Amino acid sequence: MIHLFDTYIAPTAGKRIADLLASTHLSEGALVGEFEHELASSLGIINPVAVNSGTSALHLAMVLAGIKPDDEVILPAQTFIASGLAVKYVGATPVFADVDYETGNIDPASIRRKLSDKTRAIMVVHWGGDPCDMREILEIARQRGIPVIEDAAHALGATYNGKSIGTLSEFTCFSFQAIKHVTTGDGGAVACRDGAMAKRARKLRWFDIDRFDAPMSFLGERAYDAGEIGYKYHMNNYAAVLGLANLDGFPKRLARRRSLARSYRERLGRVKGLQLWRESPDRESAWWLFGFHAERRDEFIRAMQARGVVASVVHQRIDRNSIFGRVRDDLPNQARFDLTQVHVPVHSSLTDEDAEHIVRSIEKGW
Repeated sequence: MIHLFDTYIAPTAGKRIADLLASTHLSEGALVGEFEHELASSLGIINPVAVNSGTSALHLAMVLAGIKPDDEVILPAQTFIASGLAVKYVGATPVFADVDYETGNIDPASIRRKLSDKTRAIMVVHWGGDPCDMREILEIARQRGIPVIEDAAHALGATYNGKSIGTLSEFTCFSFQAIKHVTTGDGGAVACRDGAMAKRARKLRWFDIDRFDAPMSFLGERAYDAGEIGYKYHMNNYAAVLGLANLDGFPKRLARRRSLARSYRERLGRVKGLQLWRESPDRESAWWLFGFHAERRDEFIRAMQARGVVASVVHQRIDRNSIFGRVRDDLPNQARFDLTQVHVPVHSSLTDEDAEHIVRSIEKGW
């Protein structure tokens, strides 16, 4: 069976982890800072602050953005539940906007319709790794004087107008969970365009204590004065060293994904019953997913499984969860998207033979 995702572990990871274990310095330390430096220097991400999960990154972004109870945050329902829960963590209300049927990304026109006096932030989700319409979204945010928070869990390495995702908005959140482009086992990062916000994030991720500027007293405890609620969200050295190993060769693996996606699009565009999602020349996807719309989707998934290929919706609309109240009836594109969206494998571990089998399996029909 050709699986939808892979977990890439660099050949050097074992040795680097063994050296770390021998050192016994497992908690947050210099290696976390080194991982952050590599994210900035190799991928152009601004002020990345490493944490223990992408969900922690989203929650920290909410706190840093000053989102409070009774505030509203506009976001798409086409995402994983963590995006919406991060809004709930701070007592705010998720307000779901519609998506573009041809991409799965949040629709700027729908954002405008959802604005209210209580709107305090816009969260965008780069579905599958394809950047949202950031120019339009950032302009809406500028006009309202509110921040944009990017959920870039799928979008490590993506670009918009030649700029790396992780440089555009006040806050950009990444995930390094097991099946993401680069894994730390589990982990994440929040990129803060403002350096002062990054400094605050580094304190908040460890109980509002700056462990690198809190010297040990004679009595053996750090000298600190926590001024606000902090969290145990820090990344540890074990996760960081795995991430450092897996960053090696990432551009080559990303290029492989893009090559596979180009090949798929060239051939699958002619297949009856498929609608490929729209590509825009001003952005470059990270291709965490390769998705499209399929007529008779259930039959498509069954046919692919019978031919040894995993096909999946990955995530359906999250507003169907009772924690968010009810499924909205004012998101027509989301409703259509939910009925036809599907994804096939595109990860860098695929061989040319795997890719050919996937394409031929689809070309056979269903």
